[in-house]
Amino acid sequence: MKIYPWQEAAWTQLQAMRARLPHAILFHGPAGIGKADFIEAFAQSLLCENVQGGGQACGACASCGWFVQHNHPDYRRVRPEAMEDEAGAEGEESGEGDRKAKPAKAPSKDIKIEQIRNLADFMNMSTHRRGLRVVALYPAEALNMPASNALLKTLEEPPPGTVFLLASNGLDRLLPTILSRCRKFALPMPEHAAALAWLEAQGVHEADAWLREEGGAPLAALARSAGGNREALDILLGFLARPDVEGALRQADKLSKTPLATLVSWQQRWLYDLLACKLAGTGRYYPRHEKELAALAANVHTANLLRAIKSANERRAVADHPLSPKLFIEDMLLDYAACCA
Repeated sequence: MKIYPWQEAAWTQLQAMRARLPHAILFHGPAGIGKADFIEAFAQSLLCENVQGGGQACGACASCGWFVQHNHPDYRRVRPEAMEDEAGAEGEESGEGDRKAKPAKAPSKDIKIEQIRNLADFMNMSTHRRGLRVVALYPAEALNMPASNALLKTLEEPPPGTVFLLASNGLDRLLPTILSRCRKFALPMPEHAAALAWLEAQGVHEADAWLREEGGAPLAALARSAGGNREALDILLGFLARPDVEGALRQADKLSKTPLATLVSWQQRWLYDLLACKLAGTGRYYPRHEKELAALAANVHTANLLRAIKSANERRAVADHPLSPKLFIEDMLLDYAACCA
């Protein structure tokens, strides 16, 4: 596996840790910048039998062959069922179970305690090549409370020769006790120019607009551009530009099938742009709506805007587990309309 161009400096920094490798490293940074791919590349290099200069895996030894085929005996990957289903649908896994019947229940977005307990046998067995055992777990904030507590016990008494590689989009959503038992390693957002050059090299049309709308995260921009559909975003931005109570109720119904966390993040970026326009006269995320943002900024009270940003941040924390998606969206839009009244 290869790292992305904007990760090269971080990769070089990481190699300095190999001489005295911590038992757990927590890679953290914004979503959509390639953290999972980065730790997968590092995991492969830790298991590689012929590591190249610069710490890259050789890609040719038996260990690398097993890793690429997702059946390395000394490697385990722990992530939510929903991510496993997505990977299977995209053909990233071995293809096993492709013909299984569709499950009755939606796949879980949590990492469950059973997944942590299932690591026990793996960690108690001898390694296949007398090297390391590597466990990659992401996103760490998907750990539910029982799973977090089970992982904490393992991190408190780490098995010899085992390295945990965790990735998180937000350290504030993890238990402080887990944070204290991991070496934290920051993976920052790439520079806009570097991310834009990479997107354009992938053949993305209107790459700058996609990148700005996704907050500068190149992989998120690539994924959204592949769908080529801004319908939900345009509906939301159209309302945010001209908020009213009737529009809130009407648009909530149209947006009810869009992931709530995505809607909240879009609104957060709009609010940050609105605050930036009010204080500095320019925004960052939505240059296509510069005129609408300027008009709103001229009239909205700063105190109301700060309250709306605070509400959006609180809403993001519960967006993955709403009682009713439609009511959640209605409340979000009505709260914003009140802010701009």
